[in-house]
Amino acid sequence: MRFIKLGIISVIVFGSLMFLGSLLLPSTAVVERTGVIQAPIDVVYAHIGDLKAWAPWNPWFKPDSTATIQFSQQTSGTGAWYTWEGSHSSGKVTILDSDPKKGIHYSMDVKNMKPVDAGIELKPTADGKATAIFWHMQTHLGMLPWWKLRGFMADKIFGPAMDQGLTTLSQLCEGK
Repeated sequence: MRFIKLGIISVIVFGSLMFLGSLLLPSTAVVERTGVIQAPIDVVYAHIGDLKAWAPWNPWFKPDSTATIQFSQQTSGTGAWYTWEGSHSSGKVTILDSDPKKGIHYSMDVKNMKPVDAGIELKPTADGKATAIFWHMQTHLGMLPWWKLRGFMADKIFGPAMDQGLTTLSQLCEGK
């Protein structure tokens, strides 16, 4: 009986310490990547502003090889969206704001995940021959410890895929 009480008390103390420790972690996860693409801003925007052009470079375009993708009638500009439905995941990406000279702001909702607020900002370089790009994703995690722990590791989980996406986008825009 004493071991049962000790076990219950240990679980309660451990759980309380985990929750209190999670209060020290941020409730928002942010992953950011930057780069310079040796192509004019309109060439880069053509690849990010149209959702159908995401397939070759965006690592989350089709996260599941069995996924079926459906596009809105309008595939570029504010209000454009696409959904995917697969055996492992399903979700929707919606462009919330789009400007050919500044980039796009979009939301990504994936089943059983927190919504992601994201954007790809573009700025021409001084000579206009290249484009500086800033890709960012932000998720509000709430107060639950397991979400905060995942948020704490977000850069390690999602950062490499974003790096690969920017590298591929750069190659496409530069014609390599």
